[in-house]
Amino acid sequence: MSRLAKALRSRREIVRTRREINRAITTAATPAMRDELIMVAQRNGVFSPHR
Repeated sequence: MSRLAKALRSRREIVRTRREINRAITTAATPAMRDELIMVAQRNGVFSPHR
């Protein structure tokens, strides 16, 4: 696989993950669950600048 294709695939995966995390945060049942999701996402680097 070409380097460009790998970069595009990686970028799509990052965007998809961020979108799903944001959806989970938005629809969290309780504020505590929302806070927990945010902490886990930050700990795993989901909201960090581009890799």
